[in-house]
Amino acid sequence: MNTILHILFWTCLFLLAYTYILFPLGLNIRVRFSRRKSPPSSPKQEPLPFVSVIIPAYNEESIIEKKIHSVYQSDYSNDRLEVLVMSDASTDQTDEKVIRQQQKHPSLHFYRSEQRIGKPSILNHLATIATGEILLLTDANVMLSREAIRLLARHFSDPELGLADTQLITVTNHSFRGIAFQEKKYTGREVMIKYKESLLWGIMMGPSGACYALRKNSFSTIPSNFLVDDFYINMKVLEQGRKAIVEPKAIVYEDVTHKFTEAFRRKVRIAAGNFQNFYAFRHLFSHILKPTGFCFWSHKGIRWFGPWLILLNLVSNILLAIHEPLYLILLSIHLFIFFLITLDNILGLFGKQIVILRFITHFYSMNLALAAGLIKVLKGVKTNVWEPTERNQ
Repeated sequence: MNTILHILFWTCLFLLAYTYILFPLGLNIRVRFSRRKSPPSSPKQEPLPFVSVIIPAYNEESIIEKKIHSVYQSDYSNDRLEVLVMSDASTDQTDEKVIRQQQKHPSLHFYRSEQRIGKPSILNHLATIATGEILLLTDANVMLSREAIRLLARHFSDPELGLADTQLITVTNHSFRGIAFQEKKYTGREVMIKYKESLLWGIMMGPSGACYALRKNSFSTIPSNFLVDDFYINMKVLEQGRKAIVEPKAIVYEDVTHKFTEAFRRKVRIAAGNFQNFYAFRHLFSHILKPTGFCFWSHKGIRWFGPWLILLNLVSNILLAIHEPLYLILLSIHLFIFFLITLDNILGLFGKQIVILRFITHFYSMNLALAAGLIKVLKGVKTNVWEPTERNQ
C-alpha cells in the first residue's frame, strides 16, 4: 500500500512541476539552440490580402468608438479592410455609436441581433458574410497597435499558415490591486510559451481569443453550446494540417479586471469550455508523440487536470505522513501554503496584500476554477451566452 502511495505522491508532484516549470524551461532551451529565432519571414505580399475585421459587441458603449478608431488608424491600407460589428441585443448606446461611426467609415458595416445569441453565434454569422480572404476576430475591448494587422497579414503569404495570433498585453490602472498584476504576469508567460511552440513546431495551443487572424477558408462553424471559441477554431486549423503561430510584434492591449470574483467567474467559464474542446479533439490529443498531442498534454492537458493532481498529492501525503517523518515535513509545507492563502484573504478584507501571497492564491484559485468548470460541463452546457467580465474602463 505504501508503495502505491509513494508512486502516487511523486507522480502527481512531477506532473505539476513538469507542466508549470520543466516544459516551459525545456522550450527555452530548445529555442535557444534552434536556428529559428522568429516566425518565418514572409515576403511583402502584393496586393495586400483583403482583411475582414469581425467585432462582436454587447453593451460596449464605453469603448466601441475607441475600438473602431484603433482599427482604422492602423498602418494597413484602409481600402483593403472592412469592419463588421454585430450587436448582441445591446441595451445601451452601443448601436447608436457604431452607426455614428459609419458616417466616417464607409467600409464599416453594422448588424444587430434582437435577442442574445452569444459570441460564437455572432462569429459564425459574420464569418459567412465577410468578403475578406483573411478574418481578424477581435473583442470590442481590445485595442490594436498601429502595425498589428499588417504584421499578422504578412504571414499569410505562406500557403500552409492557417492562423496567426497577436501578443496580448493586459493593462490596468490598479497595478498591484486585486488580481490584475498576477493576471498580467500569467498572460504574458502564456504568450511566450505559445510563441516558442510556434517557433519549434508551427503550432500553438490556442490563441488569446482577444485578437487573432485566420484564413476564411480555415474558419469552422463553432458548435452552438461551446463556451471557448478561439481554442476550437485553433484546433480545427491544426486538424486541417495547417500551421498556427504567434507574431509577438503584433501587439494588442486589453483591460483586465482587478476583482478576484470577476476573474474567477471568467476562469470557470473558460475551464468549462476547455473540457468541451478536450472531448471534441481527443483524437488529436491521443497521439502524444506527435507535436500536437505532445504540446497539448505538456502545456494544457496536465494543467486542466491539475486540481485532481493536487488533491491526490495531498491525500497521499496525509496517509504517508502517519508513518514517515519526511512526509510529515512535506505535509507541513502543504499546510503552511494553505495558511498563506488564508492570510492573503484576511489581508484582502482590509485592502492590503503581499504580492507573493497573491501569486499563491492566484495559482490555487485557477485550479479551483478548473474543478468548477469540469462540474459545469458535466452538468451540461445548453447555451454559449454569458455576461462579459466587469472591466475597469
